[in-house]
Amino acid sequence: ERGWRKALRIRAFNQSSSSESSISMAERRIGVAMDFSPNGNYALKWALENLVIERDHVVLVVVNKEGEEPNLWDATGCPLVPLCEFEEALVAKKYGIESLDPELFSMLDRHAREKNLTVVFKVYWGDARDKICASVEDLSLDCLIMGCRGVSAFKRILLGSVSNYVVHNAPCPVTVVKLPVDC
Repeated sequence: ERGWRKALRIRAFNQSSSSESSISMAERRIGVAMDFSPNGNYALKWALENLVIERDHVVLVVVNKEGEEPNLWDATGCPLVPLCEFEEALVAKKYGIESLDPELFSMLDRHAREKNLTVVFKVYWGDARDKICASVEDLSLDCLIMGCRGVSAFKRILLGSVSNYVVHNAPCPVTVVKLPVDC
């Protein structure tokens, strides 16, 4: 049995049997790698509905391609940015996020309020594979959720697969969520 599943069961048991033990338990830090594609958005939705529990910290890890201008945060990524700051389009654009889907933002906000979640963005610049793997240690993530593009084996050999690389190199459990056929 996977360690994080066992931890979920133990945590659920402790929460139901003793409120004192649930207060002393540390909240989990769940990373969701986001590229704002339909696959990435579905992975976030899946994580919020199936994995995230009350008082978790959800970190949306975004990796932009390196810009032509040197950026102060190229090496370490930007500081953690709370969800509420991304309501303003100018703030999102400052971090290289052209448009945040209002439906996605609404879903995040609703889950954050219902489950008392802490939701923050961490934006990096560079190669997605390396930066996502580095974010796990940088942010002390307990697990990472990400979508996949669903490319053919031939394209995966030619182009490489970010999700495949992260699964094999990240120092935490990684869940790759496929977009259902009917979406």
